[in-house]
Amino acid sequence: MKTEVKLVAMRDALGQALVELGSKIPELVVLDADVSASTKTGGFAKAYPERFFNVGVAEANMADIAAGMATAGRRPVINTFSLFLVLKCADQIRNTICYNNLPVVLAGAYGGLSDSYDGASHQAILDVGMMRTLPNMVVIVPADAVEMRQALELALRRNGPTFIRGCRNETPVLFEGAEPLAIGKARKLRDGKDLTIVACGVPVVMAMEAAERLAKDGIAVDLLAVATVKPIDARALAASASKTKTVLVVEEHNIIGGLGGAVAEALGKHAPAKMDFIGIQDRFTESGEYNALMKKYGISVEAIVEKAKALVAAKPVAKAPAAMPAVAVRPVAKKAVVKKLAKKKPVAKKPVAKKPAAKKVVVKKPAAKKPIRKKG
Repeated sequence: MKTEVKLVAMRDALGQALVELGSKIPELVVLDADVSASTKTGGFAKAYPERFFNVGVAEANMADIAAGMATAGRRPVINTFSLFLVLKCADQIRNTICYNNLPVVLAGAYGGLSDSYDGASHQAILDVGMMRTLPNMVVIVPADAVEMRQALELALRRNGPTFIRGCRNETPVLFEGAEPLAIGKARKLRDGKDLTIVACGVPVVMAMEAAERLAKDGIAVDLLAVATVKPIDARALAASASKTKTVLVVEEHNIIGGLGGAVAEALGKHAPAKMDFIGIQDRFTESGEYNALMKKYGISVEAIVEKAKALVAAKPVAKAPAAMPAVAVRPVAKKAVVKKLAKKKPVAKKPVAKKPAAKKVVVKKPAAKKPIRKKG
């Protein structure tokens, strides 16, 4: 798939989609924490002023108000900077919205490093990890404006809470005209046998470019775009990892707890593989220009290519079976065949009549007569 040159900010796509869906979903209401000019929900406020509520910088109250509206049949969307949404509203999101499985959409703006100049206090590098641990919560991280619009509509049709994480900056439009986003299903962007790359959010376009570069170096990438971090498409991940045996996860988030953790959990159960991770290396970030920060913290095309090559180089080489040494075959000596003679039946011997032994004739000598003396 070729990357489009067209650039659209996800926050602009969200604002426009809210206005369009307002006429289709009369139950839709929007709550904002006094940042509608930044998050672009101001358009909805103008189109539907009676359905827009600015609660001020009281994010926790905003979450509880939305929960109450949901119990009364409304379809609330609450919107503020992503870090404030998950931290300042954590108790209310867990105990009021998620515990009761209420259909509230949490639209986190300025996700990742995109609130770049405001530094660590505003940069959301843990929001995905926090939200995916909550029971009943669905977590979506769109890769472009198209997926943002689709994610919002899908979330408003769900009967449960959904967290959508957006980006402040303009990003390339990737999926215009492509198959629509589906909750729990990954997009297969490229087929390859050497390495699996899994990405979500803004880094998807980086992964696409990295895969092109790797192909020129003879490395075939199996590329998956995973917008739905929860529920994750374990089947697609397992099929890919079983084929390539090596997986690289790319995200704009702490490498602990986010997409990388979700992928590792799925593969650990279904298809263990050698893995590595591109993302924030478990540290606080700093202020600066967005693209410069992404590069500084190792989220770039170059970083993906480098780690991908290292993973592939470390794969064990399948050894061909050793050739058997040639053995000179000697002709087999023929065994002398000994013909077995038929056993002859012993001939019964006729009894031979024994002749009586000749008796020796004993010639008795006459006894010598004693001379008789005459009496005188």
